[in-house]
Amino acid sequence: MSDYVIGIDLGTGNSCVAVMKGDRVEVIANSDGERTTPSYVAFTDTEKLVGLAAKNQHALNPKNTVYEVKRLMGRKFNEPEVQEDIKRFTYKVICSNKGYPLIEVTYKGKVEHFTPEQISAMILTKMKETAEEYLGCKITRAVITVPAYFNDAQRQATKDAGIIAGLKVERLIAEPTSSVLAYGLDKSLKTSQNVMIVDPGSGTYDVSIINVDEGVFEVKATSGDSHLGGSDFDAVLIDYFAKMFEKKYHKNLRTSAKAMGRLKTACERTKKTLSNSTAATVEIDQLYEGIDFYTSITRAKFEDLSSTLLKKHLTSIEQALNDAKLDKTMISEVIMTGGTSRIPKLCQMISEYFNGKTLNKSINPDECVAYGAAVQGDILSGNASKSTQDILLLDVTPLSLGIETAGGVMTVLIPKNSTIPCRKVESNFTTYADNQPGVTIQVYQGESSMCVRNTKLGEFQIMGIPPARKGQPRIEITFDIDANGILQVSAKELTSNKSGNITISNSSKLSQKDIDEAIRRAEQFKEEDDKNKEKFEAKNKLESTYYSLKSQLEEYKLDTNPEFKDIMDCDRFNCYLFSSIE
Repeated sequence: MSDYVIGIDLGTGNSCVAVMKGDRVEVIANSDGERTTPSYVAFTDTEKLVGLAAKNQHALNPKNTVYEVKRLMGRKFNEPEVQEDIKRFTYKVICSNKGYPLIEVTYKGKVEHFTPEQISAMILTKMKETAEEYLGCKITRAVITVPAYFNDAQRQATKDAGIIAGLKVERLIAEPTSSVLAYGLDKSLKTSQNVMIVDPGSGTYDVSIINVDEGVFEVKATSGDSHLGGSDFDAVLIDYFAKMFEKKYHKNLRTSAKAMGRLKTACERTKKTLSNSTAATVEIDQLYEGIDFYTSITRAKFEDLSSTLLKKHLTSIEQALNDAKLDKTMISEVIMTGGTSRIPKLCQMISEYFNGKTLNKSINPDECVAYGAAVQGDILSGNASKSTQDILLLDVTPLSLGIETAGGVMTVLIPKNSTIPCRKVESNFTTYADNQPGVTIQVYQGESSMCVRNTKLGEFQIMGIPPARKGQPRIEITFDIDANGILQVSAKELTSNKSGNITISNSSKLSQKDIDEAIRRAEQFKEEDDKNKEKFEAKNKLESTYYSLKSQLEEYKLDTNPEFKDIMDCDRFNCYLFSSIE
């Protein structure tokens, strides 16, 4: 067992893992030699694939390749954003009996169902194993990053995924906050500065304003959209080219998951090309029913198609400044992170908004979130290095928290952008009817004054209140938010001491029984993966022996000898290989 606490950026498009070794952060390369891993999981007739191998076979196996699962985490199936995503996913998403998304795939010839947390756990397991291979020891503790604008349910779902992956989640940390830790550690800032982190990722968008002053990182405000990112720009291109194909050939690409999978891959590549060039060519052989699809698009056209998405990014910047009560001239640095920050028009618009300010792109947009998480992990490890021991991180809650009162009104107890951890106690609540025997406490999160437009996190009851006229009983309500931004609510009727409480971990759809079952399945998959690994390692060893022997025979001019030639017949040898390994 090690003292390492790794940092994991669990991304919509790509994930990354880092660790603090000594006084340095190491971003860890995976088995493919890459420092980021595609957040893809694929299921085939023989095995489960995670990462680049899963992404590479997506076009051939679109219905059983799962991606962008972070967009489903902690959400209800009937949410409009979920329904929009389902339309463009090449895999099938159904509604569970609890009203949450459930992913349906065919694995080893059987139909299987997985929750978004289970899929995310597979990606986290891959990151954990990557770290274990590099460090040479078992890893059980991690700091995992989440979008700053994730609500309580989404945060809890992320924590559940970590538990299923066999990790003790020491802290959930907001992605922009993690980025500024990476920035601040390098800069060793001695004077107070207001830094804005603009983090347009693959599936989410965050803006945070953080005051950095001699090792103290205080989040002043956070804003954003947990459903806006690079994949939405991909979707714009996919829709554009699908309509173009239909207009030209009178055929609907959307009826073929395979065609849509290939188009998605091409559009991702086209978006990246347009970040470096003013035009891009799209060439897909036999895209649908034997039809080759060749076309081109200019950067100007792409920017026009994406104009609505681009404008949304500025709205969140303005909101963060308003919440922090700061003018844009009071921002010392605007730091761009996240893969979508490579879109030139987005950077141009943000620079112009800040009166031509040069945007800071000095930290790697793909790695800085994991880097900062590793710094936080080192702080929490109990063996903080000299470079991190004086760092203090003060994060905030992204959305207001409160309860429903008479008329469906949202009564806020903890306003958005309150520093966490925090605790708030209010005792001015009462009954609304004579001799009311109990009350129901309904907990909400959001910025509307009416509960119906906010997110309900949970509810509980206090029963057995002594008979009294309405307005006489006094009910005290306590809201407690921990360092992960996860909420506990309790209430007590003061004259009778009748009480009730709820930990809003129940905002996640997974009960302890669900989590235990998910862990059991994860261990079952690990056994299968280990067996597959052993099988292919054995095959590789036998093949190495074969080619080594063949080389020696050739060296001694014995390869033409009929006896040896018959033994070394490649087809026969491979038949033996497979039969012996199976």
